[in-house]
Amino acid sequence: MSDRGLVVSDRATLGEGVGLGAHVVVYGETVLGDGCAIGDHVVLGKPTLRGPRAGQDAGPLVLGARVSVGTGAVVFAGSRLADLVTVGDQAYVRERVSIGEGSLIGRGSVVDNDVTVGARVSVQTNVYLTAFSSVEDDVFLGPGATTANDDTMGRHPPDQALVGATLRRACRVGAGAVLVPGVQVGEEAFVAAGAVVTRDVAPRAKVRGVPARVWGEVTDDELLERWR
Repeated sequence: MSDRGLVVSDRATLGEGVGLGAHVVVYGETVLGDGCAIGDHVVLGKPTLRGPRAGQDAGPLVLGARVSVGTGAVVFAGSRLADLVTVGDQAYVRERVSIGEGSLIGRGSVVDNDVTVGARVSVQTNVYLTAFSSVEDDVFLGPGATTANDDTMGRHPPDQALVGATLRRACRVGAGAVLVPGVQVGEEAFVAAGAVVTRDVAPRAKVRGVPARVWGEVTDDELLERWR
């Protein structure tokens, strides 16, 4: 099918009321749920082009109902976006990613391969979620926050596993914070803007600085349940 520069695979499945912008490309067996809104110049179901699984069938990209994908975003094959997910303009979501219901991936943010994002997560502008990271429900990641998964920066045996960050339920990570490989941020913890987190953060702990150190505790009136 081709219209307004649209290129849509004849194997793709489009639900009721799907809106496609100009110059959208939909690969393979991509599934778009009812009411999805796809902006201009979006690429959906892009095949994997690099890494050890390049060229392998990652399975279809599946978008739930009323998913919104902004202008210029790219979402790879083999990922699943639940209902009401929003992917911002120029965002980049790699293969084998799972994003839970109602979550936001902000403008220009990158969700690398094999990342799990829970429900109602807020990933703000220009965030980098590295491969093999896990983000639980209701997490907040401020603009420019960065995670890493390789202490050796590429100088390791090919079979050495990479380990991303683990962000537990309802934790908050401030703008420009950096999380080193394998670090865990506990439930309801608070990481201040610009912090460099080099060790695990306990549940409800507040940390700040370079390297990040504890400076307080999240009080009962700051817990997520008070702000729903």
